[in-house]
Amino acid sequence: MKGKAFDDLVVELLHEDPKLAAEMLNGVLGDGDQSELLTALRQLAKAFGGVAKVAGQAHLTPPTQLYRTLSPVGNPALSSLSAIL
Repeated sequence: MKGKAFDDLVVELLHEDPKLAAEMLNGVLGDGDQSELLTALRQLAKAFGGVAKVAGQAHLTPPTQLYRTLSPVGNPALSSLSAIL
């Protein structure tokens, strides 16, 4: 497939439309699927300044803690998710 990867397109759309980002996050939270939530949070972090910036805003230091939290095999604590949200 030529062009941008799907994830990159999603990130671009979320960056351009914060209302869409909020709607997506609410939908994922409503579904209750942890892996979908982690994927959505990774995309949102990329769309709004990157993981390092979001980690700083969520007071998760070092930023590698957030990378691990949002990884596909991450098992975040509720306190970490609350800080990110």
